Formats: sequence, C-alpha cells, structure tokens
Amino acid sequence: MFTLATKITLLRIFMTPMVILLLYFPGRLSCVLAAAAFVFAAITDLLDGYIARRSNTVTSMGKFLDPLADKVLICSVLIMFVMLDWAPAWVVILMVCRELVVTGLRAIAIDEGIVLAADKFGKAKTVLQIVAIVPLILHFPILGHELWPIGEWLLYLALVLAIVSGVNYCYDFYSHLRRRNRAAMAEGGGT
Repeated sequence: MFTLATKITLLRIFMTPMVILLLYFPGRLSCVLAAAAFVFAAITDLLDGYIARRSNTVTSMGKFLDPLADKVLICSVLIMFVMLDWAPAWVVILMVCRELVVTGLRAIAIDEGIVLAADKFGKAKTVLQIVAIVPLILHFPILGHELWPIGEWLLYLALVLAIVSGVNYCYDFYSHLRRRNRAAMAEGGGT
C-alpha cells in the first residue's frame, strides 16, 4: 500500500505546513524559501505519477492521495494568500468551492460505479495554479521587478479553467447517469 510513489505523495502533503509556516512570517528570505518548498512539492506531483506508472505500482491509495495532496497544497497556499491580502478572497473561494464540488462529485460517481477521469482543463488548471502561485509567493521585488502581478493574472486564468473544468465534470457525471438510465430503461422495456 505504501509504495515509493505513495510515500512521495505523502511528502507533498507534509510539505504543505512548511510552506504555510514560511508564509506566515512574510519576508524576502521566508518567501524565497516558501517558493522553493512549494516548487519542490509541486515537482513531487510529477514524480509520484511517473514512478507509479514506470514501476507498475499504481494503487487505489495513490489514486486517492495524489489529487488530495494537490488540493491540500494548492488550497492551503491560496487561503494563506487571502490572509496576507495577496490574492482576492472571491477568487480563492471560487477555486476552493470548485475543488470541493468536484471531489464530492467524484465520490458520488465512484459510489455509482462511474469513473470521472481528470480532463485536460482540470490538468491545465492545476499547472496554471502552480505557475501562478510561485510569483505570488515571491511577493517582494526581485532584481527590481515585481512578479506578483504576473501571478495574479495567471490566477485569474486558472480560475477560468477551474470553472470550465468544474462544469465539464458536472456534465460528464450527468451524461454518464443519463446513459445508464437509458440503458436500464431499454433493458426494462424489453422484458
């Protein structure tokens, strides 16, 4: 159950408090360290999936923990940004609500025997969130340049993708249910 890939995923979850603690005391050094820890944690997202597929150790635990680790890391940092007044609360609220809705929908889908695979918009949303968060963490001028406005615009783009992918998940779920109900009605009508 605890394969190398799963341990790497757990590392990402355990890295989250370190990033948050560093952001709790915002300063140039702590923000650079927080950005480095966040990037390291984000890289583990690529690494765990690669290792699991390469070593043929994809597990149900890994399938559950991997998206959870992403949500814990990203949502925690975004919520911290609201406290620091580095990101608009309404954007973070919409993103966190989207994550809760999609997670709940996936749980219901699994209970119904439906698999809702991650779509390209959801994957792009995660990548864009990660890319947006780094310049937002580096909230102080670097070599005379402010990077946070770039992060803020990328965060708005990530919000658009979050909404599009959230609607996609809802539509996919509804489509699966509709197809299954039609098939059940066709079977029932033929007996």
